Amino acid sequence: MKLILASTSAYRRALLDRLGLPFEAIAPEVDETPMPDETPEALVSRLSRAKSAAVAAAASDALVIGSDQLAVVEGEILGKPGTEARARAQLARLSGREVTFLTGLCVTNTVDGSERFELVTTPVTFRNLSEHQIADYVAREQPLDCAGAFKSEGLGIALFERLGGDDPNALIGLPLIALCTLLAQAGMPVLGGGSD
Repeated sequence: MKLILASTSAYRRALLDRLGLPFEAIAPEVDETPMPDETPEALVSRLSRAKSAAVAAAASDALVIGSDQLAVVEGEILGKPGTEARARAQLARLSGREVTFLTGLCVTNTVDGSERFELVTTPVTFRNLSEHQIADYVAREQPLDCAGAFKSEGLGIALFERLGGDDPNALIGLPLIALCTLLAQAGMPVLGGGSD
């Protein structure tokens, strides 16, 4: 079977590369607009499943990986800032607070139509950050395309006081521990067959 990543994210591609499996990346055509009164958990679940399904519909003999991530602080969803000013504003809002990152992960088997899904929750407590620290971080790292305005795989780790969860890769956008489990369940174990 082929392995397809339903994403154009350079971060997700780099993470999936770590597993050493050949794959191709295809952009999913999915409207990411939240539904009225949709909870963050429901939104991230729906979008990760929709991304996987959109690419799976045009693929054959493949496992398709879809993933989506949201940052939630005090019930508010934080998206990708897009500009330096919005990145600084997001980080000022996160300063000294606990933020929950929700990462939806879906693996669709195009042969039998089965879908495997997991929602990974990662709590992050941010340090109390000064305006100068925030400006310095944004200027140096340019986290404009990252939910929450940081890159945990880089200098962003300096923003944190505490990191929870089971898989730090989930913060980057693709929870590899859960993915290894879902791939094995779908018949594509990362470390080969057998459980010896």
